[in-house]
Amino acid sequence: MKPAKLSSKSGKVGLLAAIIASLCCITPVFSLLAGVGGIAASFSWIEPVRPYLIALTIGILAFAWYQKMKPRTYEEMDCACEEDEKPSFWQSKISLGIVTVFTIVMLSFPSYSHIFYPDTQIAQTETYLETIKYEFSIIGMTCTGCEEHVKHEVARLPGISTLEVSHENGNAIIAFDHAQTNIDSITIAINSTGYEVKSKKEIK
Repeated sequence: MKPAKLSSKSGKVGLLAAIIASLCCITPVFSLLAGVGGIAASFSWIEPVRPYLIALTIGILAFAWYQKMKPRTYEEMDCACEEDEKPSFWQSKISLGIVTVFTIVMLSFPSYSHIFYPDTQIAQTETYLETIKYEFSIIGMTCTGCEEHVKHEVARLPGISTLEVSHENGNAIIAFDHAQTNIDSITIAINSTGYEVKSKKEIK
């Protein structure tokens, strides 16, 4: 296979690997925008293998650029077909450059995914009569986008006074007025995002 075609195919494979590596954080954004919360955590299983996918992507793109930039051999320069055939746009350096930039955007998606979520505003209540605080252990969150998705759903409930969600700790610490909402309602709101409440306990 000619180097131009090989680098083109390598670039496409690298882009595909980057998209797969970021599915765990892309899916929650799409599910929120589409109003289909249940699919948000569908690709959370990718998170443990994400570092390997990133390494694979970088390796493939490095190989593609090497094929594109390396000097041609005498055999390639003497080949008449090499001289007569003009590479297509998809085999050009510009195309590979576009693929590389888009790949970087995909790989870094988890770091800026939170900007796609609306600002989470807790509905303010004049009085909180029976405020209690609970910690909810949550399965499936992998990035700040996941946190924002959970916050978005829980904040819609009445009586929420404080709300902290952490994908690193895999939990949500929520203070709420027990007279206005309850643990079951909060659990249902979290589970509706596609993530799952594993356990919950009261914090004194």
